[in-house]
Amino acid sequence: MSFEIFTFGTSYADTLLIQMVDDHDLEVIEKEISYIQELTEGRNFCLKAVKVKNWNQDLTPWPAPAVFGKEGFGNGAAMTLGFLRQEVLPPLSDGVEEGPKRIFIGGYSLAGLFALWAGYQTDRFDGIAAASPSIWFPLFFDYMQKNKIRTETVYLSLGDREEKTRNPVMAQVGNVIRNAEAILREGGTDCILEWNQGNHFKEPDLRTAKAFAWLMNRG
Repeated sequence: MSFEIFTFGTSYADTLLIQMVDDHDLEVIEKEISYIQELTEGRNFCLKAVKVKNWNQDLTPWPAPAVFGKEGFGNGAAMTLGFLRQEVLPPLSDGVEEGPKRIFIGGYSLAGLFALWAGYQTDRFDGIAAASPSIWFPLFFDYMQKNKIRTETVYLSLGDREEKTRNPVMAQVGNVIRNAEAILREGGTDCILEWNQGNHFKEPDLRTAKAFAWLMNRG
């Protein structure tokens, strides 16, 4: 397991955004940053983009069989979060956080699922930006029902055509995300579910930017 960290924006900003990315995300990251700046009216922020080597392994919390293609899923999420604690999150001094005042973690697709899962593991994140998350992941909704998230604010989104697929597992994504929003709200989480036009592959940079911007504009 290996990661690369790419830093964008203002390194000393009060707001830190953490996003797990792949090569395609990095190709459009500058556009995403421009969208965030536009949607937040130029607020300063630092974005740490953490490149993941094995997407299906490093971002999922437990093994699951392949849903599309031949590659299944692993249980590398805990190790990935451990890396973020050591290398990306600011240190804690006597239990008091040093550095930025607000820390948001987010991402697209499986990175959005990982961000949601991370919110259940630690209270270090002030908000979760889950753009078109792979919340159809086997047993994840069961996990949400049995556990309480440890962050106060969650942004969820989905494309309005994402549930219109022949894949029976992925076709559940619409029902799952609606129920996920309801569970989070019932638990007292400040949560929104935003619907975007198009399928899963339309404008991931803009959708991720909207997710982070919504969190940033909350306070």
